[in-house]
Amino acid sequence: MTSSLLCCACAGSSMELEAAGKRSDITEHPRNDKRRLCDKRFKTKKHLTTRTNLHVRGSKYSCSECEKRFWSPKALRLHVNIHTGKYKCTECGKCCKSSPELTVHRRSHSGEKPFECTDCGKRFTTSCNLEVHSRIHSGEKPFECSDCGKLFAQSSHLKGHSRVHSGEKPCKCTVCGKRFAQSGNLLVHSRVHSGEKPFECTVCGKRFVDSSHLKVHNRIHSGEKPCECSVCGKRFTRSCHLVQHSRVHSGEKPFECTVCGKRLTTSGNLANHRRLHSGKKPFECAVCGKQFTQSGSLVRHSKVHIGEKPFECKSHSEGTWFTCEICQKKFSRKVSFTRHVLRHEGVKVCASSEGPATALNAHQNAHSGFKQFCCGKCGKYFKYKNDVIQHFEGCTDDRLGIISLFRPRVSE
Repeated sequence: MTSSLLCCACAGSSMELEAAGKRSDITEHPRNDKRRLCDKRFKTKKHLTTRTNLHVRGSKYSCSECEKRFWSPKALRLHVNIHTGKYKCTECGKCCKSSPELTVHRRSHSGEKPFECTDCGKRFTTSCNLEVHSRIHSGEKPFECSDCGKLFAQSSHLKGHSRVHSGEKPCKCTVCGKRFAQSGNLLVHSRVHSGEKPFECTVCGKRFVDSSHLKVHNRIHSGEKPCECSVCGKRFTRSCHLVQHSRVHSGEKPFECTVCGKRLTTSGNLANHRRLHSGKKPFECAVCGKQFTQSGSLVRHSKVHIGEKPFECKSHSEGTWFTCEICQKKFSRKVSFTRHVLRHEGVKVCASSEGPATALNAHQNAHSGFKQFCCGKCGKYFKYKNDVIQHFEGCTDDRLGIISLFRPRVSE
């Protein structure tokens, strides 16, 4: 049975509200009904009546131990059992308010799971947990957000979602004060401070702070790629990678630079692009102190200090790098190896052109006099990227508006 009964007000006065709890025709009201008392849903009219009475009559009965209030004497008597220890677990000492509640609690110690899913065979300690699980197979989502209409399979998920609209963040980190909408997010965040990584990969031993991170990591070992592109069929291990890939087909570039107006496909690319304007180089070499705008550039640079030459020449026997057959000199980059061989063959190569292809192109521009970089405000062109960045920051001429900083190279 689905939770189809919604707690709401069917009339204006308190007497009518109390009578509404006894009517047999209480059904779900439209989402825009302003007289709703709360968003809680129930499977039976009996539970709905109880909730309605709580709104109408208020909490009249107070616990003398903790001052918690209840709307009926029965609810108070059950609560008092927690203080008296009438239904106390002999294993852990937890006090329950009733015998059925204690029976369910004891299953956490015994491991008993009497309720089995008929679809997948998974077992649960309570029928309620089984009912929630069954919605995975049925696709049922009986809990609806009154603000945006989004549906959820569990009431707790709806409660957490509602905080997106209200902005409420009741869960606060005691270390740094950061607040979260859900306690689960706070728990994961707390491991940043404690260093705890309770989820371990059984294959390689790597540990993670969150089970979802471990789940994604396991796909590296299994080769599983559950996220498939509907256009080209390419598969990915993570849904976020699929979202980024889909922009190749759609041409969507949702991230825009506020300085020059250039649009990019990912937030990471935008962050890297912004450093062209700010000149910021956050990645510093621990050996020589040289700074870089991107982490990949720092990784490549670090090989200069450690002498690593990881690129293997495919034309030679396996296990060797780019090795000159004439003088046996080794190289870490194919472009450096190629230029070295050309010198042996008598081909003149400019000594300043040593470096990756992008650096070579920039160097060739210096010889040609070609000005590749354009100021997006005044349209003036420059040979070097750093020159246009410095000029752009102080440029007061806005005749062009903000356009791209770069002009494509035109072959002569």
